[in-house]
Amino acid sequence: MNSPLRPARPMGALALMLAAALVTASAAGGFLLYRLTTSARTTLSAAPAALSPAAPLEPPAPRAPAAAIPERLPEIRLAGLDGAAHRLADWKDRPLLINFWATWCEPCRREIPLLRALRHERSAAGLEVVGIAVDLPGAVRTYVRRHGIDYPVLLAEQGGLTAVNAFGMDTLLPFSVFADRTGRVITLKVGELRREEADLILDRLRDVDTGALSAPAAREQISAGMQRFAATRAGRPEGTAP
Repeated sequence: MNSPLRPARPMGALALMLAAALVTASAAGGFLLYRLTTSARTTLSAAPAALSPAAPLEPPAPRAPAAAIPERLPEIRLAGLDGAAHRLADWKDRPLLINFWATWCEPCRREIPLLRALRHERSAAGLEVVGIAVDLPGAVRTYVRRHGIDYPVLLAEQGGLTAVNAFGMDTLLPFSVFADRTGRVITLKVGELRREEADLILDRLRDVDTGALSAPAAREQISAGMQRFAATRAGRPEGTAP
């Protein structure tokens, strides 16, 4: 179920700032490059267990541009596992980590234990993790039950592409959106989320919510930190765990 994607074109300062926080491909961790700042087009799929950073990327046929990354969480409405319709506004006044995933996506599966841990560790700060599964409802329900996913999961088999496009993305999985208590999008992370990245982003998100940092300053610090992490991973000897 690999899906083609192409980069969304930047529109405005936020898209440029968010683009700086996205991380380049990493063989050990399955990162994929998602360029918001160029018009180059690539064909990518869910990150495999081992992807060469220099792996060639096949250009697809030209397609219309996706929407820009939004300044605020978009109004999307999806069914939850409880059968009720939910909006992201249902979790207003809480910092949010919104994770787009699928059961067939290996890097998506790998990051789920981390998402569960982050929700529990940062419960005092009110963090909520919301999974948006671009997958068959039956497969999602089975996976959630077997693996003890205890955060809210929304089903995006119907309307999944619309939900993905609402964040200025095509169907590259996984990707995670981080928003502050007011619903303002602070950054968007493409590819498998790692512990050090999550802690960096969530700490800066906390600083925004407490007024210790402005959103632009938080984005700059996130971008710098992500670049450091990518450089460190790139310098590891072959076969070293990420």
